[in-house]
Amino acid sequence: MTQGTTQGTVTRANLRTPTAAAIAGIVFSILLILVLWLLRISVPDDPQEPGSWLNSKSGTVAVAVNLVPFAGIAFLWFIGVLRDRLGEREDKFFATVFFGSGLLFLAMLFSAAALAGALIISFEAAPAQLIDSATFHFARAAAYSLMTIYTVKVAGVFMITTSTIAVYTGFAPRWLAILGYALSLLLLFGSYYLSWSFVVFPMWVLAMSAFILVDDLRAKAVVRTNLQLRG
Repeated sequence: MTQGTTQGTVTRANLRTPTAAAIAGIVFSILLILVLWLLRISVPDDPQEPGSWLNSKSGTVAVAVNLVPFAGIAFLWFIGVLRDRLGEREDKFFATVFFGSGLLFLAMLFSAAALAGALIISFEAAPAQLIDSATFHFARAAAYSLMTIYTVKVAGVFMITTSTIAVYTGFAPRWLAILGYALSLLLLFGSYYLSWSFVVFPMWVLAMSAFILVDDLRAKAVVRTNLQLRG
């Protein structure tokens, strides 16, 4: 085996380690929390508002919209590495729902971000005509519905399947899986009443990722200690 082949194999292995999954999950969580915070301080909760925030907060919303793709890339990496780590232990039924709900979540998140970005671009082209127009209300209502009805529900399904896989495979502690079940119920049935409920999804992914990272670092430390004792 050549040196280049060996180095390439090691690189691919490093990209598929639990640490890689943990880092991707942490990056996703931080970026999505930042996006939600920027939107929270810029856009009113009322989907029927006239759009006056476009006059003063369009720049902040534009930053949030442009952060969404990076969060999505990190989330895809998180899903991919988790599936690779599960390997043959992965149940086909739950694996399909896990992967499908993750992709649906990203598709709807990107769609809502695209609608918000379209509003900002349209406002820059014709600010007076857009505010409180039928076009604005349609795009605003569509983005609101995507996030608060569909995206948040799919996020709950992702949490349920991930928690179930964690219970059966043991890649995460049972208490974290139980917490995932509880928070997923909040997303599925309480998101209509609690506008901030969506933030529990990135917070849960952050907790999951932090545990995977700490557990992997602890395991590596034990291996290094054993090697030193043998040497």
